[in-house]
Amino acid sequence: MQETIELEKALEQRRNGALIIDVRTPAEFAESTIPGAMNVPIFSNEERVQIGTLFKRKGKMAARKLGVEIVAPKIPALLERIEDFRCGHSGPVIVFCWRGGMRSLAMTSFMNLAGIPARQLLGGHKGFRRKVLDFFEQQEWPPIFVLRGLTGVGKTRILDRLQQMDYPVIDLEGLANHRGSAFGALGLEPQPSQKQFDALLWDRLSQLQDSPYLVTEGESLHIGRLMVPKSFHQAMQIQTSVWIKASLDIRTRIILEDYPALDQLREQFERPINALKERLGNKLVGEFLELLNSGQWDKLVRELMVRYYDPLYMHTLPERRIEIELDTMASVTEKVAVALDKLIEDKDDLS
Repeated sequence: MQETIELEKALEQRRNGALIIDVRTPAEFAESTIPGAMNVPIFSNEERVQIGTLFKRKGKMAARKLGVEIVAPKIPALLERIEDFRCGHSGPVIVFCWRGGMRSLAMTSFMNLAGIPARQLLGGHKGFRRKVLDFFEQQEWPPIFVLRGLTGVGKTRILDRLQQMDYPVIDLEGLANHRGSAFGALGLEPQPSQKQFDALLWDRLSQLQDSPYLVTEGESLHIGRLMVPKSFHQAMQIQTSVWIKASLDIRTRIILEDYPALDQLREQFERPINALKERLGNKLVGEFLELLNSGQWDKLVRELMVRYYDPLYMHTLPERRIEIELDTMASVTEKVAVALDKLIEDKDDLS
């Protein structure tokens, strides 16, 4: 009898060390998957297209026959790859495809025949995606405390330190692989898809589901080309914020440190600078480009902050805020931690 498993049970076993195998194509896997899943594709991208084309032309049986012919020689290598992934994992292997159909059924059967305990995920990735969407539509959020401040005050660095201190941190920019500004993608790998960003955020929130509050960084609704789920973003606007202040000198230093190997990125800076013409005009953008081309990075960063970022983001100064001055990262993190503890204490006193 074919072994199957419901999504909720599979996610529970995933947290307990089960191995999750995504047998969809590399292209499907790259677009979105269950966080932590390993890709062992039954078909290549091209083979899936070939089978789909045959299905449209000659029907299901012909497509299935071709699928068997393609997969049969691969079975030993597929099983060997899964065995390699099993190191460090306990419990059965959980296998999924798009809808819990033939691909995951076939792989689960191969594995069980080979003596590898395996279960097919009912509903596949489609069911998981539905769960993520329902989560963001229906979730009731705990208090979310937000670090805010002008560009360059090191909010992401503070979040990282807080996370190391076991505070319940949601690093939206880390999940989105973007620094959250006009230049935020430079020097980084491409952003994940919107589906995968949603999945990664769901995963992190699931890890913190028992936390009475969350801590994150102030963001607009969009981080690069990705959108923060609206319900979560709206919840970010409710609580008292922590506003980090720093001198222009400190902010400039932090920005320059956040963009290593600037000379190698010079050409990549031109496009986002040119995109500022509509807001700032040709003359000022021309001055920025001159600083860029002459390698005057310190002055360029200062001018961008004073002439563009600071006027743009001063409107994010919240009415309900605690202000903390940045001197060193260690001390400001301690001050933020104390402020967060006080905010939680005050909320507990009111409840």
